[in-house]
Amino acid sequence: MPQSSAQVTAAEISRIAGVTRATVSNWRRRHEDFPAPSGGTDSSPLYDLESVRTWLASRGHTSAATPSEELRTTLRLRAQSGGSGTSEGLLLLVLAAAGHATEELTAATELSDADLVTHAQRDAATAGDSVPAADPVRFEADDATVLRALYACVRDEGGEAALRVLAERELEDSAASGAYLTPAPLADLMVRLIPGFPSSVLDPACGGGTLLAAAARRGARELYGQDNLPVQARRSAVSLMLTTPEATVTVRAADSLRADAFPELIADAVLCNPPYGVRDWGHDELAYDPRWAYGVPARAESELAWVQHALAHLAPGGYAALLLPPATAGRASGRRVRKELVRSGALRAVIALPVGASVPLHVGLQVWVLQRPEPGGPERKSVLFVDTSAGAAAGGTASGRTRGVSRSASLDWPGVTARALSAWRAFTEDPDAFEGEPGVAHAVGVVDLLDDVVDLTPARLVRASRSDIDPAELSAEVEATRRDLARAAKALARAAGHEDWSAAGAKAREWRTATASDLARGGALTLLRTVPEGARGRAEDDGSGVRAGGRAVLTGSDISRGSGPTGDPAELRGATAPVITVGDVLVRAVVGEDGPMARVAGEEDAGALLGLHVHLFRPDPKRLDAWFLAGFLGSEENIAGASTGSTVLSVSPGRLRVPLLPLEEQRRYGEAFRHVHALRAEARRATRLAEETARLLAGGLTGGQLLPSREAEKVRGQGGDSSH
Repeated sequence: MPQSSAQVTAAEISRIAGVTRATVSNWRRRHEDFPAPSGGTDSSPLYDLESVRTWLASRGHTSAATPSEELRTTLRLRAQSGGSGTSEGLLLLVLAAAGHATEELTAATELSDADLVTHAQRDAATAGDSVPAADPVRFEADDATVLRALYACVRDEGGEAALRVLAERELEDSAASGAYLTPAPLADLMVRLIPGFPSSVLDPACGGGTLLAAAARRGARELYGQDNLPVQARRSAVSLMLTTPEATVTVRAADSLRADAFPELIADAVLCNPPYGVRDWGHDELAYDPRWAYGVPARAESELAWVQHALAHLAPGGYAALLLPPATAGRASGRRVRKELVRSGALRAVIALPVGASVPLHVGLQVWVLQRPEPGGPERKSVLFVDTSAGAAAGGTASGRTRGVSRSASLDWPGVTARALSAWRAFTEDPDAFEGEPGVAHAVGVVDLLDDVVDLTPARLVRASRSDIDPAELSAEVEATRRDLARAAKALARAAGHEDWSAAGAKAREWRTATASDLARGGALTLLRTVPEGARGRAEDDGSGVRAGGRAVLTGSDISRGSGPTGDPAELRGATAPVITVGDVLVRAVVGEDGPMARVAGEEDAGALLGLHVHLFRPDPKRLDAWFLAGFLGSEENIAGASTGSTVLSVSPGRLRVPLLPLEEQRRYGEAFRHVHALRAEARRATRLAEETARLLAGGLTGGQLLPSREAEKVRGQGGDSSH
């Protein structure tokens, strides 16, 4: 087959071999037969890929390169040599290839270069009408390596994996700064704030389509998206078509404020995470636009333009949820529009999120929930304000982080979601009877909001309700939490005092290893994953999966936080998911979150469904100890060697390596890893209780319910005079 060998960097060699970059550097220094550089520079050498593979094989290192890593490498080489195959054409090819059977994709990879180019061009043309701003596709003979890698990636890992690689490359090439994904837990929260099950949903700043995908998981069947960046619009369209084949997807590339692609669309719901702080949004040319029913937004208030754009596309009574910066709630230039939104009843709730919930990570963003007024509809006398930031750090409170993924994922998203949804649902059921929760949720009358400032900042308005807290009840809660903290501190000290390990000697121990794929082929373990509905036709099915239903779902965040299954079954809509059993080893599929990468399933996990972003390793207990397996699979070096991607790092489970040790020795390591797990758990528990105790104390002191010890003695000595 006329196929030239690629050149790879040292970092790419580390991924191929499933080792760290430092290990590759050691190989270069210590082994004279290591392939010499075939290109690049002294500081950034390149190596012939086939020579590297031959050397690795001679050393017993089976290649751990995944098809997506092969695609990433060929794309980089194609860009360096000025290849003619456009990213747009490759996106179309992913969409077309995803509809082919495994046998057809394999046949495509075995074609000659000339036949492959013809075949791919024909495939891409069939999908051209589905993607916004798609030009006629033209591939050349020197694109064959990329095309072959793309077909292989779609065949072995699915269309979504190929799409992620292409999106990384295109976003880098377009220098599209400011393009960020909305974190999945936040997207899910925003969708769940829309009452009922809307059929048609619009996102006028759709980016990669995260919000629309979340809406589809909850039943939306007409998805409309628009984005100013063509790369984002194309990616969104292809992604949604791959993951929601049952929905009608329409995505356009243009500026929604200046060139609305859906001027006549009236949707059941609007979801949006618009760009922030944009002054050149069309203020002058759009001064008389009919969308400004609540007042012409000031030049500095592009966010309020997006709010009114959303309302203009809603059916009467329809809801919108927008993610906005906190300045929108209180900036002086926006007070007139805010006043009309409140007066008309269009603004229903403002929900403050913890710092780090989404980019920009240093700002506590807000979700505004709006409802288009209905002619003759009920009068709306109040607006709900919720502050979810209390106790939102990892581990949460007893009462209850792409760039930016780490801090967002480390938040207590189940706690944040529960606080927001419980208050919102109670408020929508009966706004007049809503009592709220001191320090968390408070309904404020419209009349009370219509002052000269119209400041809609939740923290200020929720704080005003703290006087309702009973001092005796708060004091009792503080004392109970303090006692729990003291017990947790003692348990942590016991866990930290475990000394069942010692130095290995003069140098670190070394051992032979095997990849998880090798172990699976040998029957020592089974690799399982949740298969999305659109991928079931090509995925292997060993009969262990069930269709998602009412069971709980274990997510990657559950592993990092050490919680039980908290995922929403709606996220697995139409998917086939393995049922977790005691002793399964669970590994997070995405790198970046704080906390452990792996754990062994216990009784609290048994019966739950496996989440989309979790890998399941089911060991044969006669050959592999579960805790030994979890400890090595989740190690930093192992995860680094098996991870691919630039913005978001994804773990390739088959590339993870495990030492080949006798079972009895595995069990000794397993017991040590079990102690490490217990230490982490006790540390999380103590941290959570310390944060909760501090929060209650600080709130009680500043709210007037608690007194410092000497001040309390003075009050008691004066008969409890309220003036003190």
